[in-house]
Formats: sequence, C-alpha cells, structure tokens
Amino acid sequence: MTRFAPVALIAALAAAPAFAEAEKYTLDASHAQIVFNYNHLGFSTGYGMFSGFDGEIMFDQANPADSSVTVSFPVRSMLTGWEARFEHFMSPDFFDAADDEMVTFTSTGIEVTGDTTAKITGDLTLNDVTKPVVLDAVLNQVGDHPMENKPWAGFSATTTLLRSEFNLGAFAPFISDEVQVEISVEAMKAE
Repeated sequence: MTRFAPVALIAALAAAPAFAEAEKYTLDASHAQIVFNYNHLGFSTGYGMFSGFDGEIMFDQANPADSSVTVSFPVRSMLTGWEARFEHFMSPDFFDAADDEMVTFTSTGIEVTGDTTAKITGDLTLNDVTKPVVLDAVLNQVGDHPMENKPWAGFSATTTLLRSEFNLGAFAPFISDEVQVEISVEAMKAE
C-alpha cells in the first residue's frame, strides 16, 4: 500500500492550483498623495504635498513579503500652498532643484507584521542622496473597484525623515530636522 503513496502525492500536486505570484499594479495618480509636515519655530506646523505621481506595485496577496514597490516623481511637483515657500524650497537653501530632478523610492524588503500591516524597507533618493528608510504600511483594502470594475488595492504608510540626512537641514533646529511623512495610494491591477 505504501508504494502507491508517491503516485497519490503526484496526482494531488498536479491537481493543486499553481502557487500565486506577485501581480503588477500601477498607481492611480489621481489617488496618490504624500503629505509631509514639520515644526516651524515652535509656532506652527508647515505642510506640503506631492500628488499625481507614478509607481508600480508587484503585489503578492498570498505572500505579501514577496511584494515590491517603486515610485518616482519630480521634486518640483511639490505643493506648498504658497508660491514663495515653494520657491524657497527649490532654492540653494534646500533642494536647488533642476526641472528634471526626481525623488525615487525602491523597496528592498518587506516584513509582514500583521494581517494588514508590514514594514517596507527601501532606498529613498532625495536631493541626490540615497538612504534606506522604513515605511510602516497598512493594506487598507483590496477588491474590485465599484466604478472601474477591476481589481484595486489601497495602501497607506508613515515614516519620519531627517532633513539633514539628505543635505536639506538648513535652519535646523529652528525648523525641525524631523519631517513626518504620510502616504496614501490606490493602485489598479495592470492589464
């Protein structure tokens, strides 16, 4: 009877579904935002945002640790709500940003920490400096988009950056070196 066990095992494996693989999702630029804030002289909190950027998520829902993410956007796409502040951020005091200067993030690893949470480690390139950062990420929802009728996923994440690590530390500590970052994105399954 044991001599038939390998045949039964082979038959069971052949009938089993294939292992899931990461599927490509592209960011929905109309629902992709990065909001940052910093302390200004102890008097107020300053805010800025990047929106409408491109990116790709290779999403393995069965094994999220095998997923990955890449994002890029121009520095000069920053929104501050006040033109003079934007121009100051783009000046030699901070970015000294050319029109084609990009911010990029490429994940290097994902540690699943809960049913819908993970720590995403990756390389952030900002102001021509590349440093590892860790994003505390949450899978908000995955399912069919009710208006687009296709698979969709939503994620949010937070992290804290030190401006000085990216050669952007002007006026610290009066303007906080720490910058709080909140990310919210939606992504659609690529066709």
